[in-house]
Amino acid sequence: MSIRAFADSRCGNGPAERDPVVALGITTPRFAIPLGPAMSFYSANIIAGSPITETCCACVACRFGHGTDRPPRQRRYTCDATDAEWAVLAPLLPWPSWLDGGGGHPEKYCRRCVIDAICYVVDNGIKWRNLPTDYEIPWRTVHAIFTRWNRAGFTLAVHNDLRERVRLAQGRATEPTVAVIDSQSVRAAETVGSASRGWDAGKKVAGRKRHVLVDSIGLLLVVVVTAASVQDRDGARTALTLLRDWFEKIVLIWADGAYAGKLVTWAKHTLGYTIEIVKRSDAATGFEVIPRRWVVERTLAWIFQHRRCVRDYERLPEHHEAMVQWAMIILMRRRLARAK
Repeated sequence: MSIRAFADSRCGNGPAERDPVVALGITTPRFAIPLGPAMSFYSANIIAGSPITETCCACVACRFGHGTDRPPRQRRYTCDATDAEWAVLAPLLPWPSWLDGGGGHPEKYCRRCVIDAICYVVDNGIKWRNLPTDYEIPWRTVHAIFTRWNRAGFTLAVHNDLRERVRLAQGRATEPTVAVIDSQSVRAAETVGSASRGWDAGKKVAGRKRHVLVDSIGLLLVVVVTAASVQDRDGARTALTLLRDWFEKIVLIWADGAYAGKLVTWAKHTLGYTIEIVKRSDAATGFEVIPRRWVVERTLAWIFQHRRCVRDYERLPEHHEAMVQWAMIILMRRRLARAK
């Protein structure tokens, strides 16, 4: 009996009932990773939105793999997903290739525990080696899954799906039409190589710089990590190019004075973007909330609430980008769970 036939016998599904995307009413964005043909492996509890206990996890590792070989883990930390948050996140996780005959062993660890372990590192800023033992997953396994999902684009796909759902929950279209850009320099730990770190003379920070683009409600669209010595205008070219590849409807971008000059002309002629510089009033004294720009500043503050993002500890810049995406995943899943 094939793995697919075995899974069908476990679920009691016919060939027409195998697609969890159709069963759950999920719309996959054009830049997300497709889940492919699959059976509806999520239980009726997830589909109905009722609470789920960790003793009856509906992830593929527990349904078809070896996730139930270990006793269920009790939720202990504030970063662990609640039942409502897991019901939001579980249907968006990637479909494993081993269930479609693509090779590989069945998953050994519960996906909910894996997600909680990754979020613990992001939220508390610990070393991978210091992962609490109550997760009962080797830290190398958690780090390998974090790296593999990021390299395959699964982390970005889950983040983008959550962002679309948050926008729909607020009565907005799934794709934005405007964006706000800014950058933030963070200090780098000794684990950051010299090739990807630099000195920001303006902020007096030695490390890396995050170039972020957000929509009108502060949800992350693009994040690019460079050395802190890279000028805002230079880092913005990479970020804006990615924005054009992923979003077709955006026409207007708000920015501060650091992006004025040649970047405005380049973005207009090359990408078709109109960059509007929002400046601080010359008569203003002290702190002032600047229209439009405060949205991206608030997003940077949200990211800073997760300790792994306060300082850059990652050897590779793309891993720090993934940390920022996971920080926003934690925020968005919590927001959607509270809305329910």
